[in-house]
Amino acid sequence: MPTLILLRHGQSQWNLENRFTGWVDVDLTTEGEAQARRGGELMAEQGLLPDEAFTSVQTRAIRTCNLALDAARRSWIPVTKDWRLNERHYGGLTGLDKTETARLHGEEQVKVWRRSYDTPPPPLEAGSEHDLSGDPRYAGATVPATESLKLTLERVLPYWTSAIAPRLKADKTVLVAAHGNSLRAIVKHLFQVADDRIVGVEIPTGNPLVIELNADLQPVSARYLDEGRAQALPEIAA
Repeated sequence: MPTLILLRHGQSQWNLENRFTGWVDVDLTTEGEAQARRGGELMAEQGLLPDEAFTSVQTRAIRTCNLALDAARRSWIPVTKDWRLNERHYGGLTGLDKTETARLHGEEQVKVWRRSYDTPPPPLEAGSEHDLSGDPRYAGATVPATESLKLTLERVLPYWTSAIAPRLKADKTVLVAAHGNSLRAIVKHLFQVADDRIVGVEIPTGNPLVIELNADLQPVSARYLDEGRAQALPEIAA
């Protein structure tokens, strides 16, 4: 049975500081490192040993992947990095304090920007401090100025179809260590979550979400390995 393990990166410095991060390359905190290691320990304890792993090109996800695999004694498996698994781009909100942004623009407006499916935040100004158009990681790619979850899904899904799904169809156990929104995009696709319900799906940091799939890559079961930090999961179709 194909097994998919989704692992959101451990707590980052900007998670701790309550700032919109998006594509900015922020590292893990000490707590985030511990969460990543614990995620790997949980995988090993339950015999969930990945054959292959995929991650983004952002440090917090890469280090989470490496720390988890090391803890699971699987650091030797192939790991593929791709920008299409990056976090959602938060546009003009990037770097801002979330509480202060809510005070300036109103909590309802910020909730729409953060949690709605298809309404992106204002775009990031070209040439600004967080403009990554010249970053060598994105050579040949079109760096977005802002993204909604819908736009995030539109870049994640082709990569899922071309790179990740074939490995699962080969009956592999696959780890995807990425970000809250790129993983929510995968969850939305797999569980066919309605646009207005995906807002309620949250993936905790550093807690492996194990999804067993059938031959058609439809979910058969799903569970978090750390039950004490679990979040509600979408229903699995009968």
